[in-house]
Amino acid sequence: MSDKASSSRKTVVVVGGGSAGVNAARALSQSLDRSRYNLILINPRPYRIALPAALRMVVTDEPKLEDTALITYENLFHNGNGTFKQGSVESISQKPGSERGVLTLKGGEEIGYDALALAPGSLWEGPIDFPDDDKEVRRYISHHRAKFSKAKSIILAGGGAVGVELAGEIKDAWPEKQVTIVHNARLLLNDAYPDKFRTEVAKIMQTRGVNVITGDHVESIPAEPIEKVVTRAGKPLIADLVLGTRGPKPNTGFVRTLGSETLTARGFVKVKPTLQLQQFPNIFAAGDVIDWDEQKQAAKSSGHGKLVAQNIASYFERRPLKEYKSGAEMIALTNGKAGGMTYFNVMWGLMLGAWFTSAVKSKTLLVPMFRKESGLV
Repeated sequence: MSDKASSSRKTVVVVGGGSAGVNAARALSQSLDRSRYNLILINPRPYRIALPAALRMVVTDEPKLEDTALITYENLFHNGNGTFKQGSVESISQKPGSERGVLTLKGGEEIGYDALALAPGSLWEGPIDFPDDDKEVRRYISHHRAKFSKAKSIILAGGGAVGVELAGEIKDAWPEKQVTIVHNARLLLNDAYPDKFRTEVAKIMQTRGVNVITGDHVESIPAEPIEKVVTRAGKPLIADLVLGTRGPKPNTGFVRTLGSETLTARGFVKVKPTLQLQQFPNIFAAGDVIDWDEQKQAAKSSGHGKLVAQNIASYFERRPLKEYKSGAEMIALTNGKAGGMTYFNVMWGLMLGAWFTSAVKSKTLLVPMFRKESGLV
């Protein structure tokens, strides 16, 4: 290809290599003509971490999930039609009304774009707050495995999906360890799900020997070594390991450089039904970061990514864009390798138990599906 032809190509950048970003980038690599478009995926880590597998991965080395759940981007792009770049975006520069902008990465490198897909995912706390460097990630995993192995009494500060699933993984590996979930709501999880499901989840946790405390809160995670924690309500709890398992925050600090009006007060990206930003028709957002009334889950994020890819192609071709519509809420909660509960918000509300949940999630933690999304087997 001549330099002239290369310089005339439009550049499409996807920021974030999780569920939304992977699906957007793979679909774009299939739909965009490489003679006309240059596709780039930017992610801080050299691989995607399959988050449903992360909790088991940091608890135990059996079955060495780091060998499969750290999913590289080497086969992501269809026929090699795309480039992966490891890096962190620090700012976005584009004026409203302009059809082109510039990303600035940590270290100062600048990358121009004609269309941008923002899928930076969430900022987590506790055991799934992974670093970016590969060696540091692996040290982090080993460090947490050692902490879980050594601990006798563990408090999980937060009883959403992360806290519930982590408790199940700990009990699978060490049934004798004392595990306590402290959750600030009146029931586990949140009110997107009916009380009957949330109550049943608590019963299953208690059956496994997990102490469940609701309507209370661990104010801050104390520095180690730890002997006890006092909750907001004044309840003393004996523990030698306390971990934050509360819900995540959107990783959108850099998006604010487009203007404070691009984000809600909680940091979510304001989008149109086409998943375009309000003032920037060439910028799209997908995944956990969008301001949309639905639960933040990988299955939804993958759908966002595919729609964004389709709409970016339509944007360039001046075709009508499709609007995103949420489906029925559902959740599959693991409880170790062989247990769990699933809820579907259809008909009267379907609740399915260990056999179904184990078959669809608990055994594999969706790792084969995530690897397939990235072009791996």
